[in-house]
Amino acid sequence: MASGEAASTAKAKYQQIADDLASQIRSGVLPPGAAIPSEAELMERYGVASGTVRKAVAELRTTQLIETHHGRGSFVRSRPPVQRKSSDRFRRAHRLAGKAAYLAEAEQSGGKPSVNVLFVGPVDAPAEIAERLNVPVGSKVLARKRRYFRDGTPTEEATSYLPWDVVKDIPETFAENPGGGGIYARLEEHGHTLAEFVETVRARLATKAETAALALSPGSPVIHLVRDAITDAGRVVEVCDTIMAADQFVLDYRFAARD
Repeated sequence: MASGEAASTAKAKYQQIADDLASQIRSGVLPPGAAIPSEAELMERYGVASGTVRKAVAELRTTQLIETHHGRGSFVRSRPPVQRKSSDRFRRAHRLAGKAAYLAEAEQSGGKPSVNVLFVGPVDAPAEIAERLNVPVGSKVLARKRRYFRDGTPTEEATSYLPWDVVKDIPETFAENPGGGGIYARLEEHGHTLAEFVETVRARLATKAETAALALSPGSPVIHLVRDAITDAGRVVEVCDTIMAADQFVLDYRFAARD
């Protein structure tokens, strides 16, 4: 068999496996939360090599029918991804209601959100962060690192960096729980009225550390989002560096058409 023909046959085989499993998921034979048969089981059932099975499972992850947890296996998705609406998530109304953006989004998607605070304290500003904050590299800034969960599954890890001269007189920003509405509410209470947010978004493969932190499969994609919070005076008062499990989120942006 020619190499091209062999490759075509292999593709047809993994697609068949993916289609069979997708049909079982959609028909309810494999209900939400059910474990997908193991790699060994699928190899035996279809008479294929491990690489073919992995491609089939990857296909199901791509179509968001399943989710894979490092060390546990693959499972039928029990919930849709969180839809992050850029035009809605930072509404002042959420802050006034005492809800930070992530908690409001996760609740709207039907999940149970939770947050682990990993670190709060002074650090030297890394080069990219210093540039965004318009401070010298190595300047002291406040870092707040958190890991977010939905229904017990880690979905993103974020580190906020805030200028020291802004936060030194806002004691709540040094607490693990800064209070209802999060740090944006505290900033506004102290006169730093937020006017706009600027986000830089790119997709890439997870690093080894990110794979472990978010319980991802090796080679999983992540969304790397960096956001500037800008006041009505034009100052960047926070830079948030966020890594998100790509299969857990849909980013929805709305912006005006301009001349």
